[in-house]
Amino acid sequence: MRIVFIGQAPFGKESLEALIKQGENVVGVITVEDVPNQKYPNPVKECAIKNDIALYQANYLKKEEAIDWVRTLQPDLLVLGFVTAFVPMEMIELARHGGINYHPSLLPKYRGGSAINWAIINGETETGVTIHFIDEGVDTGPILLQEKVDITPDDTVKSVYFTKLYPLGVKMIAEAVRLIREGGAVSVTQDESAASFQPVITSADTAIDWSQTTNQVYNLIRGANPSPGAVTTLGDQVCSLFDAAPSAKKGDPGSVIDIAADGFTVATGDGAITITSAKPPGQKKLAAADFIASLNLKVGDRFTT
Repeated sequence: MRIVFIGQAPFGKESLEALIKQGENVVGVITVEDVPNQKYPNPVKECAIKNDIALYQANYLKKEEAIDWVRTLQPDLLVLGFVTAFVPMEMIELARHGGINYHPSLLPKYRGGSAINWAIINGETETGVTIHFIDEGVDTGPILLQEKVDITPDDTVKSVYFTKLYPLGVKMIAEAVRLIREGGAVSVTQDESAASFQPVITSADTAIDWSQTTNQVYNLIRGANPSPGAVTTLGDQVCSLFDAAPSAKKGDPGSVIDIAADGFTVATGDGAITITSAKPPGQKKLAAADFIASLNLKVGDRFTT
């Protein structure tokens, strides 16, 4: 089975390596273009070159040049591992089996590019990996494989992705390809009545309303960690909050009610949150002690939306 792999980042590299290790016939690799003076090399590009696989680099896949490049390879299957560009139907239809994609949610819930963020923000206690066939929609194609993972009360986007969904996804991509090659793939149409779509998350979506419950604020902070950070304002300074934990203390929502060596505590609508890392405006993320010193934070100061 002739495979064209499309992907980027370390996840894309490890998914490609898993296919190669499994003995799959990867005849071409598409990854993103190099960035001038980029700090780190392109891992998918390096893997393709190392394994002597035909390579094409493009940030947009709708252009005729990209479609023609795939056409010359006569693929049986497209495999997507961390793809942010839209794959046109004209390209999908070049492959006998179409294409499959990795998505970090339990489709049809949480379609879109920030599925992990929104699941945590909404207080979900589970998510998972879905391998689905691709069509003209966004994460709408028939489901081939799906596995669940727990979201614990202390999980952040970073922990859910790197310790759970990342390794599971690499394994499931390889398994899905094997099933298709062996003729054992059975897909299920997504239930549109249960579908949801969320946009790519930005800081405009993560402004903290301190009058909300501790649980709501905590979920927002966890769901915005490590990116884009939960946003709040101190005076005229816009700050981003990252690592945090619920507190039983109480006070006026938004007010700083305690400062310690390892964190500062801000009151919510029904309790409080202790912040252990945050980013002042124009600076990198800091441990709480450095953040406190940077802004001369004091008990009684007030954060607002």
